Amino acid sequence: MKTDVGGKWLFLAAAIALEVAGSLSLKGALTTPALYAMVAVGYVGAFAFLALTLRAGVPLGVAYGIWGASGVALTAGLSSLIYHEPLTPLMVAGIAVIIAGVLCVELGSQRARARAEGTG
Repeated sequence: MKTDVGGKWLFLAAAIALEVAGSLSLKGALTTPALYAMVAVGYVGAFAFLALTLRAGVPLGVAYGIWGASGVALTAGLSSLIYHEPLTPLMVAGIAVIIAGVLCVELGSQRARARAEGTG
């Protein structure tokens, strides 16, 4: 499947948004069981869009890393706002380390791709 560069990242953004919605709904479903439907939709949709991202040509390590790190950061931040769960400076530092690791994977992937194409 040939997808423009923007489409790849839109697929990944949709996967992230659906995974975060599913995770946040899981917490809400503990008191509102009807939200279990959103949990299922969120997780199934997240994996469907992650598959589209991979099919569009984003390397697995890059897609999964960005998906996972973004999901962790957004879920932690939003659960703090919505459910008043703690978000300590140490937790924020840990999230920053995860994001830095994902950036290293992405930069390494770009460098490897450039070498393979003979431009790096």
